[in-house]
Amino acid sequence: MARYTESACRICRRENLKMYLKGDRCYTDKCAIERRPYPPGQHGQGRAKFSEYGVQLREKQKVKRLYGLLESQFRGYYHRASAAKGKTGENLLTYLERRLDNVVFRLGFADTRAEARQLVRHGHFRVNGRKVNIPSFQVKVGDEIAVKEKSRKIVRINEALEAVDRRGIPAWLDLDKGGFKGTVKSTPSRDDITMPIQEQLIVELYSK
Repeated sequence: MARYTESACRICRRENLKMYLKGDRCYTDKCAIERRPYPPGQHGQGRAKFSEYGVQLREKQKVKRLYGLLESQFRGYYHRASAAKGKTGENLLTYLERRLDNVVFRLGFADTRAEARQLVRHGHFRVNGRKVNIPSFQVKVGDEIAVKEKSRKIVRINEALEAVDRRGIPAWLDLDKGGFKGTVKSTPSRDDITMPIQEQLIVELYSK
């Protein structure tokens, strides 16, 4: 499958937003957006002017890259969100938040979503006692996500858990740090998403 393999720091600079794609590095003075707070490239320090379409496109690209999705995947989530009851934009964000790789990241078992995706694919997690290695798996209220017994000695998982207090756990999840498991307490609400996202711009873009 096609996947972005270039520098993750370029994405943050392009979107002019610290997206914490590099984990611990983003909290240090080595963070690229702190050192060079302008878009990458030869003309990055120029004065950019965006049309209405350009603003909508940048917002879509930002959210797509935040969750590490391809265009076809992201469009699929949009169509599901538009077909569901409620506001399309909020439905879209709820579907993205309920992805297993995102939940693993949000619970603090991984430092980044990319790392969480890799851990899930390698079969290190159980959902309600069953092995699930599909990053896009949609968790439900009451689901228990646990690290496999043999995987609890993995250094990266333990290092991520040690730093979990710095990032915090969203209100819709509950973490049992000592038990290497977490529970989905409720469906994520719009208020649980703290990143500056204007989902209405994405809806306007796809509605054209």
